[in-house]
Amino acid sequence: MQLSSREFIMRCLVFLIFVALASAKVFQRCEWARVLKANGMDGYHGYSLANWVCLSKWESDYNTKAINHNTDGSTDYGIFQINSRWWCNNGQTPSSNGCNINCNQLLSDDVSAAISCAKRVVRDPNGIGAWVAWRLHCQNRDLSSYVEGCGV
Repeated sequence: MQLSSREFIMRCLVFLIFVALASAKVFQRCEWARVLKANGMDGYHGYSLANWVCLSKWESDYNTKAINHNTDGSTDYGIFQINSRWWCNNGQTPSSNGCNINCNQLLSDDVSAAISCAKRVVRDPNGIGAWVAWRLHCQNRDLSSYVEGCGV
């Protein structure tokens, strides 16, 4: 069966729409810094905006749909890589669900749930140190480059 050029173009457009809908929002560094600042993260629980930008750079490379499966059977979700064992419920990992949310909510381009959950995580006794990437790449470092030129 041969497709007409019109049918071929329509099928290609439908395919591209599905790809666009399935693709992740990957923020640019300064764009993400502005979103974080607008959501009250600059200075939240004593951590500068640069700390949050650094953390999310190393956890997800600013990707809202990032997922990482851990060796302990848990999964990390979203731009902050929030863990299913402690902070969200994925229906698979036994979870404390400290943020009282479904893990899939952390994969949305609307980052309000992810930011709200990150605020909850940082209030835990481990603070921002709950994120391994922050400890390895951000802690005790000059983080000014993460917000440099962003106007924040």
